[in-house]
Amino acid sequence: MRFSVYRGLVIAIVIAVALLFFGSIKQETHSHSIQSKRLQEADDKASVGESSILRRMDKMEADINKLVKLLNKTEVKEAPVSPKAEEVEKMTERKAVRKLYPKSALFRNWGDKLSEEDQKEAERLFQKYGYNAFLSDRLPIDREIPDTRDKRCIGRKYPEDLPSISIVLTFLDEALSIIKRAICSIIDKTPPRLLKEIILVDDHSANEDLMEKLDDLISSIHEDRPGLVKRVRHPEQLGLTQARLSGWKAATGDVVAILDAHIEVHVEWAEPLLARIQEDRTLILTPVFDKTNFDDLQVTRYIPAAHGFDWAMWCLYESFRPEWYALKDLSQPRKSPSIMGILVAERKFFGEIGSLDGGMKIYGGENVELGIRVWLCGGSIEVIPCSKIAHVERAHKPYLPDLTLMLKRNALRVAEVWLDEYKQNVNIAWNLPPKGHGIDIGDVSERKKLRERLKCKPFRWYLDNVYPHLEPLHDILAYGALINDLAPDLCMDQGSDSKNTPILYQCHFFSSQLSFYRADGQIHIGPIKSHKHNSNRCLVDTGARKSPGLYECKLAKLEKFHMSWDFKQGGAIQNRDTKRCLEISRDEGTYYKLVIQGCTDQQWKIQHILKEF
Repeated sequence: MRFSVYRGLVIAIVIAVALLFFGSIKQETHSHSIQSKRLQEADDKASVGESSILRRMDKMEADINKLVKLLNKTEVKEAPVSPKAEEVEKMTERKAVRKLYPKSALFRNWGDKLSEEDQKEAERLFQKYGYNAFLSDRLPIDREIPDTRDKRCIGRKYPEDLPSISIVLTFLDEALSIIKRAICSIIDKTPPRLLKEIILVDDHSANEDLMEKLDDLISSIHEDRPGLVKRVRHPEQLGLTQARLSGWKAATGDVVAILDAHIEVHVEWAEPLLARIQEDRTLILTPVFDKTNFDDLQVTRYIPAAHGFDWAMWCLYESFRPEWYALKDLSQPRKSPSIMGILVAERKFFGEIGSLDGGMKIYGGENVELGIRVWLCGGSIEVIPCSKIAHVERAHKPYLPDLTLMLKRNALRVAEVWLDEYKQNVNIAWNLPPKGHGIDIGDVSERKKLRERLKCKPFRWYLDNVYPHLEPLHDILAYGALINDLAPDLCMDQGSDSKNTPILYQCHFFSSQLSFYRADGQIHIGPIKSHKHNSNRCLVDTGARKSPGLYECKLAKLEKFHMSWDFKQGGAIQNRDTKRCLEISRDEGTYYKLVIQGCTDQQWKIQHILKEF
């Protein structure tokens, strides 16, 4: 070991001497070149001298190579020195840090080399915010994110006289570094002539960082851009809809963009939005979101997609109509049935059409309500592919531990005002009784007056002309859990998808235990599909086995399974073709299981009846 060190030192010294020698030769050659005009008679001597120098350089290189080979051959092999036990332990700790939170979503793909102390802090912040605030605090505020626009967007020219824009950022207990990054990206990537103001709406956060430190940030921005940032703080938590309304009311720009605070805007994000609204003020626009991963905060490119919803009034991504894809140009604006929540609108038109429903509480449904209302009442919604925004996808929301009750309540409110004869579909989707659900949706009288004042179209027009993919569910006769009177604490359940066999399971009344009896005799088990292109799972008698089958209805029809059933509330469920009944029997005298057999007058009941059958 020691000899290896000495060997390395000798080689280094030899090489250093050689380099010095070569340097002196280079200097000597350079000096000779400078003096050549005055010493022309010495040309021959110089040539001889240069040849001599080159021979000396070659010999020196050969000598160095010989010396290195000699040292390699003569290395003394000493017994390795073992590190002390405590040193081995420290090295092992550095290589394999104990995982404190193996089940945490934060550490599935991130944080392998974090110390235990850092793991604790990262997990604490993750539980608080729903994303990796630990990492965010350590990333540059002005970091660059990839330009994910379609290449046809790059270099596109927009008018110089575009309208001004006010940008609203709403938040509740957001990490300060996330808000800083959003503001920084907006200032950096929005032309100053267009950026009227940034309005921060705080829905009564408890985070101390969002008090004095946020004020200091605003003050530092105002040193260069006086009055650019405004701050609105709710005296109590009012919910996402109210925060967005507060931002819109405080805005003074021609156009208002209502965004979440956990975003970063891409280059040229504002110009395509403003240019489109300049062409048509009745448009409500949305940029295309890229996903910022909640764990490593890397940006994942998303392609343009329409925004839709299901009958639970929950928003989701949809395909555009086929004619849009036929254009083979992903840069062109396209119509969308609804909107996810991030929106851009002409500020005055947004007020004329009713802005947002202030009766919505906490979170959910307000964006679907807006989408339906805009289409029915004289406007339309478009996705603008050349405008890109990176949006952090939270692992959990900060508003309530369980948002289910608020989502139901807001969905029922939308249904009462806008869905006409289709409002029962919301009850079906949430497994609520057709009447007497007991959920207070608030006063909707003003929203109904708004609908009359704007002379809005019926919801049937929306289904026919805007969202034909939505399944009307007009032929559902009954829905809810199916229960046999021999085991009233057990419900039919869809069981494992891979086994294609329904089961009996302790009643919990969630989606896997929902059944739907349709006018054609089909019985669907599992959550109802809201869209025509999706396939529900049909209860079938295959004719070849004693247990019932559960297959996608399209496949069951293709396989010619027996799919239609006669059923009366409080009576038997009998297959129309095979005349066998769906019943239950004890498995080895202990557990109940579902069987297909000759009818023995067993009785079934389903939770909710829509139409007599």
